[in-house]
Amino acid sequence: MTSADTDTQIQSEPLSIRFANTRYAIRGQHFDGIDTSEGLYGWLVQNDLLDEPASDADVDAFVSLRDDVRDLIAQALNGLAGSAAQVSRLNRVAAAAPRWPQLVAGAEGWQVVEESRGTGLGHALAVIAQDAVLLLGGPLRADLRSCQAPGCVQFFVRNHPRREWCSTACGNRARVARHYLRHRNN
Repeated sequence: MTSADTDTQIQSEPLSIRFANTRYAIRGQHFDGIDTSEGLYGWLVQNDLLDEPASDADVDAFVSLRDDVRDLIAQALNGLAGSAAQVSRLNRVAAAAPRWPQLVAGAEGWQVVEESRGTGLGHALAVIAQDAVLLLGGPLRADLRSCQAPGCVQFFVRNHPRREWCSTACGNRARVARHYLRHRNN
């Protein structure tokens, strides 16, 4: 599988999973993909949320939400309900930008378009929080998984019964590590 296939697999994850996975590890070293205004801006553009620069205060708000979402996902994976304070913060942020569906005429007939009162970075933050609420409280919660590849700290929604890794690259790395261990002892 190519890196384009891996990118497609990652982009198919729910928005809140992609957001939680902005904290990642490469060869055991941890990185944060949104801890600068440039990193946050790039992630927002890549995920079609916004094309607007972010301030340091915006970065702090997104990092705080991301850390709450990561903690709540990790707690859900362990069968725990999560901290009431984190759930309260998530709900407060999610309520900041109400959305609703609109029926509009399109080239192929009627189409549903999401409308919203919010704009800007606050709206993008609320959209992510709303997605996390639906993920953690909806049917996808049962399919939440933590990547089993060595050193990986990513989450994913299992879309196949045998899926154990967040990406093909992590699956390949895990298989190579298993192969190495088996043959090293021979």
